[in-house]
Amino acid sequence: MKKIYPFIVLIILIASCKSYNTSQIIIRGNDSGLVENDTVSISGDETDYEIIIIEPGFNTWLLSTARPEGFHSQSWLEARNAVLVQAWNQRNLQPQVYDPGLYQLRIDYDTNTDYGYEVNYKLYNYFLFFQLKYKQQLSSFVPRI
Repeated sequence: MKKIYPFIVLIILIASCKSYNTSQIIIRGNDSGLVENDTVSISGDETDYEIIIIEPGFNTWLLSTARPEGFHSQSWLEARNAVLVQAWNQRNLQPQVYDPGLYQLRIDYDTNTDYGYEVNYKLYNYFLFFQLKYKQQLSSFVPRI
């Protein structure tokens, strides 16, 4: 009986070990599947501007939780984005105060440029998503849906 006990424990350990592969496999030369669901890219014929957002979960949040396109006017979105971009860039310039892992890149947003509705809509909603996910408040506007 003493010899059977360690063997049974070994079988239970082996049977309970299962590897879970949640990462996507990249086939050499085809890395588009890596961030397919986590990337939002906006570009159009009407504007020469593009915004690329690579953030896990953003695309799903945008489709399921964000207010629909047309809910806010373009001028409203531009006004909010101007404030939020300024706050973001201030935090980007102060890595000793704010987590540099959160504010890695500076956002080049010119308030005198017409980026179009879609770019402003996605940028504003990214700011909402970012603030809610990472529990940050970029301005006096409380992030809410």
